[in-house]
Amino acid sequence: MKKILAIVFVVAIFACKSDNKKSENEEDNYVIPSSENSASKSPLQESMEHGKKVYADICVTCHLPTGKGIPGTYPPLDGSNWLTEKREATIHAVKYGLQGEITVNEKTYDNMMPPMGLSDQEVTDVLNYVMNTWSNNNQNPITTEEVAAVEE
Repeated sequence: MKKILAIVFVVAIFACKSDNKKSENEEDNYVIPSSENSASKSPLQESMEHGKKVYADICVTCHLPTGKGIPGTYPPLDGSNWLTEKREATIHAVKYGLQGEITVNEKTYDNMMPPMGLSDQEVTDVLNYVMNTWSNNNQNPITTEEVAAVEE
């Protein structure tokens, strides 16, 4: 009987030691899963990420996924001189809509863009997305304070 108890005791000790080794190995091999949110993003990157969603929900219908617009009907946003040369007018158009003749990249457009009902933050985000996507590279991001200052 003493031999059986001794064998059970020895087996129990070895079993505990092998479990400890397994736990140690599991900890050594554990890798924290990466995610898009794990890396810190700049405020502009976060704004553009939100703006991309706004663009996909609202703007893509007329200005297309490529930002090229529809010739003669809806102006391009990709490579648009309107965006770079008429910053306040751009904010105003996105915030309150636009009606009447405009010239973009030496081409005339005379259509209507209705007000989209976007918050100042959404206007900021979508403009930061548009102004830094495709061939656009705006070195001066739009701010919510700047958007809030533009009145009808």
